[in-house]
Amino acid sequence: MTQFQADLTSVAYLVAAVLFILSLRGLSSPETSRKGNIFGMVGMVIAVVTTVLNPEVVSYDWIIGALIVGGLIGYIIARKIAMTAMPQLVAAFHSLVGLAAVLVAASAFLDPVSFGIANKMGQIYAASRVEMSLGAAIGAITFSGSIIAFAKLNGNMSGAPILLPGRHVLNALMGLAIIGLIGAFSMSDGAASGGGDLMWYIIGLSFIIGFLLIIPIGGADMPVVVSMLNSYSGWAAAGIGFTLGNTALIVTGALVGSSGAILSYIMCKGMNRSFISVILGGFGGDSAAASAGGQVETRPVKQGSAEDAAFIMKNAGKVIIVPGYGMAVAQAQHALKEMCDLLKEEGVDVKYAIHPVAGRMPGHMNVLLAEANVPYDEVFELEDINSEFSQADVAFVIGANDVTNPSAKTDPQSPIFGMPVLDVEKAKTVLFIKRSLGSGYAGVENELFFRDNTMMLFSDAKKMTEEIVKAL
Repeated sequence: MTQFQADLTSVAYLVAAVLFILSLRGLSSPETSRKGNIFGMVGMVIAVVTTVLNPEVVSYDWIIGALIVGGLIGYIIARKIAMTAMPQLVAAFHSLVGLAAVLVAASAFLDPVSFGIANKMGQIYAASRVEMSLGAAIGAITFSGSIIAFAKLNGNMSGAPILLPGRHVLNALMGLAIIGLIGAFSMSDGAASGGGDLMWYIIGLSFIIGFLLIIPIGGADMPVVVSMLNSYSGWAAAGIGFTLGNTALIVTGALVGSSGAILSYIMCKGMNRSFISVILGGFGGDSAAASAGGQVETRPVKQGSAEDAAFIMKNAGKVIIVPGYGMAVAQAQHALKEMCDLLKEEGVDVKYAIHPVAGRMPGHMNVLLAEANVPYDEVFELEDINSEFSQADVAFVIGANDVTNPSAKTDPQSPIFGMPVLDVEKAKTVLFIKRSLGSGYAGVENELFFRDNTMMLFSDAKKMTEEIVKAL
């Protein structure tokens, strides 16, 4: 590669990095998210084209084949995937990033001379051993952890915590073993001295601990897990970027890793949970077990119909909509938008209240409402709208269970005590669409069901909302 080509590549990667930063900036707000997506796509095209056209590429057969196969798979998934399945899709994509990091690290380890990270004797440079082993370890943890997250989100395995005996001690020992192996591999000279076996031990243990880390985490913590795995995938990519000497991969991985870590912190704050407590797992485990034990709530509730709900909301001055995972599962966002349009025609002030961990991934509800063309200026986050519930005539809760549970504020014995929740119980009337009185994903019974100002609308969210639309 000539100096001019090297400079041109550096400039192209710099432009791609700037576009990625602008993409993250754009994605921080619903109003600019479309522009942020465009910046990200253009940046990725520049990064991929620059890498593919690198003069050091000796053959395009596998590259072109991979681009065609990968592009085709991505296109089919993008066309067919339902918005409700987006959380598990994100988890699945994280697993692919982790696996790619492991495969690249393994390839570089097996042929370090071709990768330019070893001398002619095949002795891998010290810095490369550190980068390679860290990238492989984080990538393996990301891959196996994301597989479990996908299975939990997709319903292939229970969302309840699976608490293995002695799991904390086991995880700690395995974590220390991985750190020790990385240190030993870094101080060896790789395959040339027999230390190469350590690399496979690092990858193997990392795969195992990825499973063990995510299995005990309950479904209520899944938004944090998704953002956490997002961060892991970024750091894995950055580590491999150093191994490959690819600036764009280093910058992109660092951006993803840091933004994912910040998002994990925001999610934890939204649940009043520490990052360590999420990793230790078990959120809602006791309550979930109690529910599984067959305890059935016998307290009476006030039950209403679609006609009742339509009459109450039509005569209200202010209605606050609280969407949750039940809306996502029923794909009721379009019917909900139609209902709100009819209410606004009657002069009703309509707003939407979003809890930071509503759904199964960060921003899940915002994406679904955007898909239904809900105006951005009608959608508010918890801290911006919570004070308005006391002035609202109606709080219309559509499948949001744990994030509306008053016991988070009143019951010190509740597993979710201290978690910031939406103050829906302060509205004059609470209309709550739910299939049954069952607990939410955290396995905690919702005290809101039994309040005097709550009317339960037992039905599928989409069906009930459509019936309300007809009644309006």
